[in-house]
Amino acid sequence: MTPVRSSWVGGKEIRGETEPLPVIDPATGKSFALYRDAGEEDVDRAVALAQEVYVSGVWSKSSRHHRADVLDKCASLLTEALPELIALEVQQTGRVVREMKAQVPSLVRWFKYYASLLRVEEQPVLPTTGKLHNFVQRVPLGVVVLITPFNHPLLIAVKKIAPALAAGNSVIVKPSELTPLTTLRLGPILKEAGVPDGVFNVLPGFGATTGKYLVQHPLVRKVDVTGGTPAGRAIGAIVGGNLGRYTAELGGKAPLVVFDSADIQLAVNGIAFGSFIASGQTCIASTRIIVDNKILPDLLVKLRIKTDSITQRMGAPSNPESMMGPLISETQLSKVETLVYEALQSGDAIAIVGGDRMRGTSSLDGTDFSAGYFYEPTVLVSGEGGKESILKTRIWREEAFGPVIVVVGFDTEDEAIKLANDSEFGLGAGIWTQDLAQAFRVSEQIEAGITWVNTHHRNDPSSPWGGAKSSSGVGSENGIDAYHAYTTTKSTIINYASTEESIATDDWFAEGANSVRYG
Repeated sequence: MTPVRSSWVGGKEIRGETEPLPVIDPATGKSFALYRDAGEEDVDRAVALAQEVYVSGVWSKSSRHHRADVLDKCASLLTEALPELIALEVQQTGRVVREMKAQVPSLVRWFKYYASLLRVEEQPVLPTTGKLHNFVQRVPLGVVVLITPFNHPLLIAVKKIAPALAAGNSVIVKPSELTPLTTLRLGPILKEAGVPDGVFNVLPGFGATTGKYLVQHPLVRKVDVTGGTPAGRAIGAIVGGNLGRYTAELGGKAPLVVFDSADIQLAVNGIAFGSFIASGQTCIASTRIIVDNKILPDLLVKLRIKTDSITQRMGAPSNPESMMGPLISETQLSKVETLVYEALQSGDAIAIVGGDRMRGTSSLDGTDFSAGYFYEPTVLVSGEGGKESILKTRIWREEAFGPVIVVVGFDTEDEAIKLANDSEFGLGAGIWTQDLAQAFRVSEQIEAGITWVNTHHRNDPSSPWGGAKSSSGVGSENGIDAYHAYTTTKSTIINYASTEESIATDDWFAEGANSVRYG
């Protein structure tokens, strides 16, 4: 009998009464687990408990050294649970196991980083006039809500959870309805590490119901969301109405610019990684490839060979030799199919490789592609209308969230920069060049929150991660800034003058015309 997972609230799993919902394996299209979503009453109870625990001070007023020790223990226990978490992440996302074996172990770094930050953070003493001592503390906000997407369930959750807990908040996570299982598994792990009951909670469910109930709750002091731009705007409007804090990491349409000084094979390898990792389902996927016309023909030849190689080595996500998995759902697959079909049928684009849903069986391991949501890694180039025509297509403009890239050429550096910035999004970008001066010059002009040179997807807990344009969000993850975003400043001013001195200088309403201070 398939077990049914439910919300994690107050240090235990709460058995709900709603009809169980399936978790679908994207590689097979079949349900392999069940969970119950949280309704409005569940949300009210969880928020009330989280607030009660926050006010109690069991975590919010505990010493920063204690919180740091608990975060380090979280990292240790997470490491022990890696085999289970990796297997579960593979099955619920469809991400190939070789990717998850590389990504999931890196999550411990976020707990360790914020534990270290707690131990070394300096608190300022501000200059004041007179015998006053003014020091500033960072104190938690209260109940914070974290809304996470399907593509990196554990990674994005931990990137938010670690600074939120470090700051002393009570946390409620609403994972994607497509991939709730690994986030729910974090509950027992964090409890064992010493996170008090009620400080960390998980409420699975849909954004339109569970998510909406959470973000509009008046006791929620901050919402941190990773998701699509339309949802991010809608959530931001609700949070703003409550005068809550808001961080949002939203859409992307990352450019990757290849200059003629770049090593072509190295650049092709970078394009393949930046574009096809996670089946293209990342917000910083390099989906707009902008190449110097002098090297464009050679690059396309090598890119086609590389892409064909990936296609030939696709199979079951659990197969260590499989290079790329399926998309997350039938809905996502249909979106990608529609965007590519429009571009091809109009003649604005030509697929030099890929361009269709995968059918038949894998030559690698016999996986039935037609049963899952597999799409070929796809490279599109200009069609009959030339470059100007393909630049008007939706596949150039919109976030497809699939393994599809558009390649266009350029003649000058200024044109390359203009093409790179030709988007409403500004999250990530890549540059490939062996010219150091050009790398600095171009990176300064590209409108993106994070720009890589001769690499892609690299990130560290200390490095800020956020958008440079509104469609890519507000605020940033990682680093000291993320920790600060989960706190508010508290300024304390202490008068250390003697009683006699204070009586002489601070009696505003004293008789006579003696000088008194103000401020």
